[in-house]
Amino acid sequence: MLDILGEDTTSKDDGSAATRAYLELLRSISEERLYASISVKVSALGWAHDREACGKNLLMIAKDASSRKVGFEVDMEGRSLVDFTLDCVAKCREKALPVTIALQAYLNRTTRDLETMLEKGARVRLVKGAYTGDTNDFQDIQGRFKVLARTLVDSGKPFCVGTHDPELIVWSTVKFAEISNRVEFGMLKGLSDRTKLEFVKNKWTVSEYVPFGSNRAAYEDRRGIYLRRLGERGKAPAP
Repeated sequence: MLDILGEDTTSKDDGSAATRAYLELLRSISEERLYASISVKVSALGWAHDREACGKNLLMIAKDASSRKVGFEVDMEGRSLVDFTLDCVAKCREKALPVTIALQAYLNRTTRDLETMLEKGARVRLVKGAYTGDTNDFQDIQGRFKVLARTLVDSGKPFCVGTHDPELIVWSTVKFAEISNRVEFGMLKGLSDRTKLEFVKNKWTVSEYVPFGSNRAAYEDRRGIYLRRLGERGKAPAP
């Protein structure tokens, strides 16, 4: 899953440039026949400067991805962007465009948002959350994740989970054992590499999130905070 780093663009031109970069990436994936999908953030496409243009940029990318049969995911960001992000995904579905949306377990609203996205036919990637949520309690977030995951199981639809939490990974492999054909595990490049290989060996579908580009400060900061918080609790990502 390829992500061009460069969130929080500050001008319409920057949003347009990010859109062109994604269209070029889609062309390359298609021409090189790569087994790859793309992930976009609305903040990279001009959300802060021109929301109408941002929405159009996202739809343009979604249409091109669909025409090339390349997987298309909209990543979730901070709380202030949630409504707009979900609205963009809903518009994609109104045009029958395939789209995956990341939903964050640490937000109170996610139970409702999950139901809405499933009703609209969006594919869901369930994550704990990497920004600021309604709870910071580690066990509470784990519990919320499990409740939401059960809803996904009961939906009968394909879905994804993104986690490096070894406890949730063990729980998920047991819970999803009978529906492994419709579950994808998503993990970050450079983390849990042994676990990824074990998953593949045991016939699970695995995607690796690969961010690239020069504007990497925000991503690296979130990754560092995540690892520090785990360390403070005496925990570590899955090996």
